[in-house]
Amino acid sequence: MSARFGLRSLVLLTACTVSALAVAGTAAHADSNDDEKVLLKGSTTASYFWDDASGRAGDTGLPASGKPMQKGLAASPSWPLMTEGYVVYKGKKMPFFVGDRGPGVPSNRGIMLDLDAKTFAELTGGTFNSDTLHVDGNGGQGHIEVDYVITKWGKGPGRKNYPVPFSTGAWAEQDNNPAEPPPAATETAPTSFSKTTAAVLAGAVAVAGGSAALTSDRIRGLINL
Repeated sequence: MSARFGLRSLVLLTACTVSALAVAGTAAHADSNDDEKVLLKGSTTASYFWDDASGRAGDTGLPASGKPMQKGLAASPSWPLMTEGYVVYKGKKMPFFVGDRGPGVPSNRGIMLDLDAKTFAELTGGTFNSDTLHVDGNGGQGHIEVDYVITKWGKGPGRKNYPVPFSTGAWAEQDNNPAEPPPAATETAPTSFSKTTAAVLAGAVAVAGGSAALTSDRIRGLINL
């Protein structure tokens, strides 16, 4: 094999390898939900409720938004009604929208989100009891620590920021200065791509009979990664 032929083969092999890795990287990137707008992230203690105007189990009537009680309808002490987002508990992700106000006094103790009973049951591995409006079979859990993400703010009054107790009255204030969205996660793919590319090319050089002196570090320099 001539030096010219060997170099040309290496160049072609490099181009094919880089192209294949670029395609793989693009596919992985496309699988992520890049269109989701993260406006606020945080953690809080969540309770549960089910107000269907039946008067059972402390039911206080229909939700403040006028929407019927349903799975995914949550109550917040300060976020605007119709705010949308999701909670994560032990790896389980469930969507919600703010359709009611609450919890009341518990929000003074850091319980800043009242999930509907059906969502709470699914998160904790229990079942919703339609007779008692309680969650059964979850070991008696009534409060859980959740992470929340807000993806859309409601248009009405309410605080567009980290939740505050109901007693502050923030739920009735018009907030025209929502919280600044958190910064996007740092992209780490290029570093991983460099190491992978160099490793593959080093192996390719060895198979092609290239010089042992052409190490992965030198290859990285050649392809400017």
